[in-house]
Amino acid sequence: MNEAVDAVEDLTPAVDGERLHISGLLVGFVSGLPQLVFPMVAAIFGVRKADNPVLIPIVIAAVLLFSLFFRWLAWLRFQYFVGEHDIRVEKGILNRTARSIPYERIQDVSIEQKPLARMMGLGEVKFETGGGDGDDAKLSFVTLEEANRLRALIRSRKAGIAVAAPADAPAHVEEDAHPIFAMDGKRVFVFGLYSFSLVIFAVLGGLAQQFDFLLPFDFWDFKHWIGLAEERGVSVNQINGVGLFAQLILAFGAITSLIFIGFATGVVRTILREHGFRLDQTAKGFRRRRGLFTLTDVIMPTHRVQAALVQTGPFRKRRGWHSLKFVSLAQDSKQEANYVAAPFATLDEVWRIAKAAAIAAPDGDERMQRGAATYWLTQLLFIVPVLLTAMAALVIFADAPIGRTTLLLLLLFLPGALFWLDWRQYRFGLDDHQLYVRRGWWRQQMTIAPQVKVQSVEIAQGPLSRRQGLASLRFGIAGGTMEMIALPLATAVAIRDAVMEKVAAVDYSAINQSR
Repeated sequence: MNEAVDAVEDLTPAVDGERLHISGLLVGFVSGLPQLVFPMVAAIFGVRKADNPVLIPIVIAAVLLFSLFFRWLAWLRFQYFVGEHDIRVEKGILNRTARSIPYERIQDVSIEQKPLARMMGLGEVKFETGGGDGDDAKLSFVTLEEANRLRALIRSRKAGIAVAAPADAPAHVEEDAHPIFAMDGKRVFVFGLYSFSLVIFAVLGGLAQQFDFLLPFDFWDFKHWIGLAEERGVSVNQINGVGLFAQLILAFGAITSLIFIGFATGVVRTILREHGFRLDQTAKGFRRRRGLFTLTDVIMPTHRVQAALVQTGPFRKRRGWHSLKFVSLAQDSKQEANYVAAPFATLDEVWRIAKAAAIAAPDGDERMQRGAATYWLTQLLFIVPVLLTAMAALVIFADAPIGRTTLLLLLLFLPGALFWLDWRQYRFGLDDHQLYVRRGWWRQQMTIAPQVKVQSVEIAQGPLSRRQGLASLRFGIAGGTMEMIALPLATAVAIRDAVMEKVAAVDYSAINQSR
């Protein structure tokens, strides 16, 4: 059965479907106002030559009404049907489409509440199938009670329970849920300090490029700014005549301001995303809620967890902070492919959560090994021909002295240092139940996958790897991959045989059955 059926001959249902909440029109209209900026600006520029100021508000009102009218048509033509075996979404003003998603294909049902929707008691329901196309069905917007009812209904249908909750049934919170991890305001703030970001400058730069046509001058024309300074009585000679000490003070102030903005941006972004973070453990999985303005509520069954990613960095590790993510079929968000279980936690907290997902902490029996150093040395040697070509070009076309061009070989120290750090941190291993891969000298990551969750094992060798007797071992797991590199071929074969023997001895369908 396909995950989605987008084209059918007859889209007329035997019974009327359910509509989205009418108040969602206002939420969608207000949320879409930024997309109307360019049409309104273009319309204003179009009527500006008419020398009639009254036309400007009329044009703005026309653009807004035009947008609202089509949103109303889209709402009128949108219906969803909750069937016995699938949920069906029909939409389209002129071209009608019907998307049917079987319950057993739905990996996750998440509820998201943006600020305005939250104020009006509405939520956006997203159905994720793990198909990887990023276009799973969603209902924007329904009441929060309806959103919780749909999630409970789909979970019951996946579990094989035929009786669904009535439409007017109250939303039930998991009675067996208990908190397994949470972050208070202080921890969220500290997490923000570690999330240094200068994304604000990228946003401002993008806005300046998009709206520079509204300015009477070129924003990036530095001669204009120098002329503006001269008009204020500051000459170029005065600027150039600033003493070295004053220049150092100005540079220090600029760098300090940059660092402050970076920390402030990281703190603000983290608070907006992680405020009120709480992870509950239920009888069947995890329930995560977070967000200051946009509140998200995501449930993931435990049996969907395929692997765990424990991440940290050089500064976080010194203070004992790590993050835990789960690899699963469902995508957490557009920015994060994996399910974030604990973004900022101690190792004790990380292993407690991982244990609830049937993933154990390393106990020293995993027999961690280093990869062959020749693998990284070969990558470094690939850079040498590039440098030699550059040296020859400088000697032939620029008449550069041969002695000076040899200084280019010093550039090998940078990649050499990076390769050495990567080799030094890399480890792979396995025990009786799990596979382990640790990699990353700056952003360190430990990947842990139960052997019974492995779906395929591939041994890969390139031309140079074959000559060195090395191989890479790639494990296919649902929702991601796991790779061991720089293994002796005999070791790769032995690990592959051990894992496949473990997988063959287990009823895989019983482990991953819907619950």
